[in-house]
Amino acid sequence: MVLLSFSVAQPILQPSPGCPTHCGDTEVAYPFGIGQNCSRSEQFNLQCNKVEDGSYKPLASDGVIHGISVSQGQARIQVYVSYLCYNNSLKDKIDGGIYTVDLTRTAFWLSNTKNRFMVVGSETSAYVNLTRSKSMWYKTGCTSVSLSEQGLVNGSCSGIGCCQSAIPFGMKFYEITFDISFNNSHTASFSPCGYAVLMEAESFKFSTTYLTRPGTFVKDAKKFSTVLDWVVGNETCKIAQQNSTNYACVSRNSRCVDHATGQGYICTCEKGYNGNPYLLDGCKDTNECLIRSNCYGNCTNTLGSFECACPAGTHGNGTVPDGCYKNIGPKIQLWGKLVIVSSSLVYWVYQRRQITTLKEIYFRQYGGHLLLEEMKSEQGFSFRIFKEQELKEATDHFNSKNVVGEGGNGTVYRGTINNKEVAIKKCKTINERQKKEFGKEILILSQINHINIVRILGCCLELEIPVLVYEFISKGTLFDLLHGENAVFISLNTRLRIAHETAEALAYLHSWASPSIVHRDVKTSNILLDENFVAKVSDFGASVLAPTGDEEEFATHVQGTRGYLDPEYMQTGLLTVKSDVYSFGVVLVELLTRKKAFYMEGLEIRSLPAEFLSAMKENSAEAILDNHIIRDRENMGLITQVVELARTCLLMEGERRPDMRQVAAVLHTALKSMESPT
Repeated sequence: MVLLSFSVAQPILQPSPGCPTHCGDTEVAYPFGIGQNCSRSEQFNLQCNKVEDGSYKPLASDGVIHGISVSQGQARIQVYVSYLCYNNSLKDKIDGGIYTVDLTRTAFWLSNTKNRFMVVGSETSAYVNLTRSKSMWYKTGCTSVSLSEQGLVNGSCSGIGCCQSAIPFGMKFYEITFDISFNNSHTASFSPCGYAVLMEAESFKFSTTYLTRPGTFVKDAKKFSTVLDWVVGNETCKIAQQNSTNYACVSRNSRCVDHATGQGYICTCEKGYNGNPYLLDGCKDTNECLIRSNCYGNCTNTLGSFECACPAGTHGNGTVPDGCYKNIGPKIQLWGKLVIVSSSLVYWVYQRRQITTLKEIYFRQYGGHLLLEEMKSEQGFSFRIFKEQELKEATDHFNSKNVVGEGGNGTVYRGTINNKEVAIKKCKTINERQKKEFGKEILILSQINHINIVRILGCCLELEIPVLVYEFISKGTLFDLLHGENAVFISLNTRLRIAHETAEALAYLHSWASPSIVHRDVKTSNILLDENFVAKVSDFGASVLAPTGDEEEFATHVQGTRGYLDPEYMQTGLLTVKSDVYSFGVVLVELLTRKKAFYMEGLEIRSLPAEFLSAMKENSAEAILDNHIIRDRENMGLITQVVELARTCLLMEGERRPDMRQVAAVLHTALKSMESPT
């Protein structure tokens, strides 16, 4: 458990008379203060300085404070935007402001629940370096790519023109850096600048003008804030209340509230009272009758509460608008009840018809009739169209206890249909192209029949976003096997067999499926293992059908998982089957090293493909391989062949990479040459 520690100096339990209560137009409430003996301790002491616009604002270290909430244990500081621009005429990058915020000497830390690290740009990759203390550093980031204005969507921040990343708890310092290999050089004609900022996620709404009009984002960011959390002490309420000398909740009608993380506490006024719980008699009775929405009848204020009654000659509920009714006779009351019941019945019938009509619209929209016709014409076609109610019953109404997987594309539930376990996937989003092509594409995917590809059993088209039903694979993912908490020994033979089976599945999709299919999200968490640890490629949520004819590459919105994405695809937006080859190369290196696509080494986050290629260049590949593989000296020649195969899969130029049939053939030969059994 990490505790956010405070000074051990004796706290000042009450501010001295005459302490400032405002800095400019910003209230400064105790336990914070400005000046000597005005704050609870040094960490709560603020400065009142003139800022850029000429006004006075409180400062915590180098953060300009816009407001402090005593009741919520939060504050808001000015947003600082870092940026990197490309000068098209000079053919060079221009570094913008690279900002840092240091809160280490204050009571504040960066809110991990309210803030997100935002990156805005057409070809921008940025990181935020964070620290909780001198010895605890973290790094997170994301890449935003959009090679044309047409791909941008207002309000969307999912990787196209805008991306976001969460931060860990308790961070008190941050610094933003850019990956200069993503410098907007390919998109400078319409979007020369990229931006990065740590800010409140809820208040941010992406606008396409942030890319197409340089400076707009920096200007708009002045309206936004970064949210800070704070606690008055680092112990729990139970422990703090045992020390009456230092206990901070001193006002009558105040109470102690543990921080959501269980690390520290704040004080708040009891319900019906408001004010400052840190001051003696700071919590004052709230006169609820002054707030019209509390009572629309006759209001009487009481200590900590209020009473609301309907006026004489009426009855009902005075706390809601038009809640008081004139007193009427019993017969009229009976007729009124009959009218209400009748109206409710009519409305229920209307709603049922509306739902039925809506389901039919969705069914037609997603090509349900095309699927039905195909199912009638094809004998032995095992694909099914399920009713929504069937899937609800199969998953206990999509109960969270049945969730077996969750990712960017959707949530997967374990279910039972006709006494057979199935995997039911509720997708999160669907774009217009997928809506138009869904029936056609699902028909093609349903006809895929390969031992190493998860079989799709059916779908439900009665919802706004279709639900897919797959065969259930029992042993989890390759990611879990390699990186799970209960690590088990994995022989070289098993690793090569899983790699070969995966390669065969991708080769089938690229070369023998008609039309060919580009998976576009090959990664270890999308490779499932059955009870015999046979690999099965899954999750075709991001896959696309390759165009027919001679066209080998086609433009799409960049989609996939960071760490596995083909860098050539990221920079050009042109997708080919070789993009899957690169992603498979990362998977193969994971099998050889047992390291994640991004992994920690000391205090740094490292990219597995980059570290692997660097080791290969220096002829020191053994330094990065898993120890269990290095010890297998008997098969070192074979391991060298597989390592070289992984290197060719990760070549920067897609046309120089092997195709998946060649990859599968090399792995097949390697497996055959192994003398030891599985």
